[in-house]
Amino acid sequence: MDIVNRLVPQILALTVALLMDMYISMNIEIAASQMESLGNPTRLRIYRMLVRAGMDGLAVGGLQQKLDIPGSTLSHHCKKLIDADLVTQERNGTTLICRANYKAMNALIGYLVDECCADGRCDDVRLTAQD
Repeated sequence: MDIVNRLVPQILALTVALLMDMYISMNIEIAASQMESLGNPTRLRIYRMLVRAGMDGLAVGGLQQKLDIPGSTLSHHCKKLIDADLVTQERNGTTLICRANYKAMNALIGYLVDECCADGRCDDVRLTAQD
């Protein structure tokens, strides 16, 4: 039990340090680039599909079928998301797998909400995507 008592504060400190590193590494240029790449409806659909897919990601062929768009169009949109560091690609044999970059996603979300209501009162209203 003594080792647990010694390790818990260290683990918490490391976790806080990692989270702070994510937020500090974000700057307005990166956030703007990422928001710009998500500003296209097709890219936003692709990104949401990849976020839903989890760490397994989705094969490019599966994305193409679900979106019903030409391969060259999908390639163009994927490149924009990759360039913004929101998506990664990995070749698995002959299959190209796309995955959401969750670290970048969390950093962007953190950057956007980091100073929420810092200069004024904020109502405690919880909205969902459907609102």
